[in-house]
Amino acid sequence: MALRQKQLLQHMWKQNWVARARNTTSRIMRPDDANIVGNVHGGTILKMIEEAGCIIGTRHCNTQNGDRCVAALARVERTDFLHPVFIGEVAHVSAEITYTSKHSVEVQVNVLSENIVTGAKKLTNKATLWYVPLSLQNVAKIIEVPLIEYSSPEQEEAGKKRYEAQKLERIETKVRNGEIIMSVSLPEPYTVAFSQSSLIHLIGPSDCTLHGFVHGGVTMKLMDEVAGIVAARHCKTNIVTASVDAINFHRKIKKGCVITVSGRMTFTSNKSIEIEVFVDADPLVEAEKGKYRAVTAFFTCISLDKENKPLLVPPLKLEGEEEQKQFEEGKARYLQKKAKRLADKECQQ
Repeated sequence: MALRQKQLLQHMWKQNWVARARNTTSRIMRPDDANIVGNVHGGTILKMIEEAGCIIGTRHCNTQNGDRCVAALARVERTDFLHPVFIGEVAHVSAEITYTSKHSVEVQVNVLSENIVTGAKKLTNKATLWYVPLSLQNVAKIIEVPLIEYSSPEQEEAGKKRYEAQKLERIETKVRNGEIIMSVSLPEPYTVAFSQSSLIHLIGPSDCTLHGFVHGGVTMKLMDEVAGIVAARHCKTNIVTASVDAINFHRKIKKGCVITVSGRMTFTSNKSIEIEVFVDADPLVEAEKGKYRAVTAFFTCISLDKENKPLLVPPLKLEGEEEQKQFEEGKARYLQKKAKRLADKECQQ
């Protein structure tokens, strides 16, 4: 009898853990979530993805005794926009914890759109996010993360490899993107400088967590808006986000900071545009600390006609060795992603 009770308790604990390790939120898409043709903004979807990740990460990290904490976004891996979401559809955002290290949590997020009139459903977005738990008593303190159960040793080993890879890339990216982009006047059309754009935003209370630091989703939404402006200036057409490469959050942004979100084109293929986006923060109250680079990422956009079909992208006119170098690096990323898509397609067949 005692053995049976023990087995029952273990089963109940496992079921409760599974419930904690997975989370789903739903929301209907409104007109203010979309552009003028009814496509929901990529930034709106990114914000929902981050909110779902923050909820499940915070919930999991508070399942142990000790300091209460909140999960802070540290990195977003490549995010794919598989299908557009439209006004009136319901977006179901599901999040699942897939790996934990000593001080970080990996969360996989999927977005499913539902037409509540026809009942049609489709997978629209996939993303992987990394969070670190910050103590509510001391925001500078990162607490330890409770371990999760893996279905197999192979699953745990695969998660560990993803963790080590993203950790290394974050360090490399921080070193490589240490410089601050300077604003450039508008010159000849179809050049990098012509479409380069910046957005300035004051971080208010509604943008922030309980700690007074900006939500990762707020930052990503602004980054997506700037990427869209850059692409629209170049193409003069309707623009949608196709994918977002790793988003690296190098430093936290406090309430009251003025952030400058800057974007510049780095590469164009026949039907896609790569835009590098930076977020620089300027503390108004603590001005002596100076301006610093907080977030960096690469966005890929495509140009659409009135029937939502891809259009040819005007070639990018390059000026100088630095722009040529950035273009070649962008081309390498483009070819790498293309090869990966073909490999994934072959595996599915």
